[in-house]
Amino acid sequence: MPTNRGPRRATIRDVAREAGVSTTTVSDALAGRGRLTEATRQRVRAAADAVGYVASAAARNLRLGRSGSLGLYLPDRTVGFEYYTHLARGAAEEALGHGYALTLIPAWHDAQQLAALHLDGLIVSDPDVNDPVLQILRSLPIPMVTCEQDLHPDAAPVGVVHSDHAAAMTELLAHLRAAGAHRIDVLAPEQTNFFGAEIRRACRTDPEVRVIDVPLAYEMSQIRTAVDVSLGGSPDALVVVPDGAALGALQHLQRRGVSVPEDLPLASYVDGPSLAACAPSITAVDIDPRSAGAAAVQSLVGVVRDGAEYADPVQVSARLVVRESTQR
Repeated sequence: MPTNRGPRRATIRDVAREAGVSTTTVSDALAGRGRLTEATRQRVRAAADAVGYVASAAARNLRLGRSGSLGLYLPDRTVGFEYYTHLARGAAEEALGHGYALTLIPAWHDAQQLAALHLDGLIVSDPDVNDPVLQILRSLPIPMVTCEQDLHPDAAPVGVVHSDHAAAMTELLAHLRAAGAHRIDVLAPEQTNFFGAEIRRACRTDPEVRVIDVPLAYEMSQIRTAVDVSLGGSPDALVVVPDGAALGALQHLQRRGVSVPEDLPLASYVDGPSLAACAPSITAVDIDPRSAGAAAVQSLVGVVRDGAEYADPVQVSARLVVRESTQR
């Protein structure tokens, strides 16, 4: 019974026949190897275009002993948060542009299965010193790039992508001061990761700032409880640090009859599309997660594919976006 297999895919032999050279010459020319003249390389590339040859990434990776895949590990229970969604998108787009697939690594506690992962490199976002999964991932014999510094004493990443959170938080507090706030409450995550540590470092410089503990990967009930604690101290302004938590804080304040910004200015540290769409729109700091994800892949590719020993640290810009929630 006849089958429809579609058009035949051009092979390296077709390129060699078209260019009048050997298959070895074609392979070297397309891979940028060998002692070939530029004229020969151009003739081979022209022949490849003429016959419609597309190099097989799978075959190339097999020859080089690579998987063609980069891993991305996000903090547990944060999948679906806007920041991490945009970071993953930026990383996936950049990885594909370099010919790599991006594999999302869940919070998996089976050490043997994690150790068996066939990855060329790994990106870790917001590494926490107490994360048991990260303890396993740090031991894998592959290069790792972190989005934010890893505070664990055994950490040895080949590259770091970060934002100046202390400076950005200081700017946000100054904005609230200029709007008339004296006593400011900040709902901030723990200091077991660089993000939380830098936020708290900025808060310690202002004696009128009170920090209230909330998890980085929070439950909304925890945010509501922290807001109630804050209201008990009658603050002049409230900053909610974790991604997306300001929306829950706003809804809880409104249910309690607190008007934002008339009664209490509200700001988020981490920005996202939903904060611009709510009513009132919420002032926040844009720390550009999509660029962070892309920069992490660029750093990792420089080590995995290009042979660099380490990647230079990359600082992603942070920008204060003033909206209705802090404008009385």
